[in-house]
Amino acid sequence: MNDLHARLSEQHHGLRTFRTFQQKLETLGRDDPEQRGLCRLLSGLVGSYVEAYDEAPLPVEVADGAYQRLLTLVASIDLNADAERRLADINRVAESELWR
Repeated sequence: MNDLHARLSEQHHGLRTFRTFQQKLETLGRDDPEQRGLCRLLSGLVGSYVEAYDEAPLPVEVADGAYQRLLTLVASIDLNADAERRLADINRVAESELWR
């Protein structure tokens, strides 16, 4: 996730960034089967945000908040952790929301 976080942190907070991030998650999940579940959860989280604002005005405050929450969430994930920590990461992603 460090590579994904680094790339994400260099991007703008617009919907295109979220779509690109989703594509990178799909690639990671395909290339690293051990991460497939986590990548699918993150992709779903990002996808629900994109769908909610696709074709609709996206307030700057919402975009900034969602982007910061995603950055924080991705930074908190440790792909090399033990099973207990990985499960905690998966559960945290599963209960996360990018916008409120």
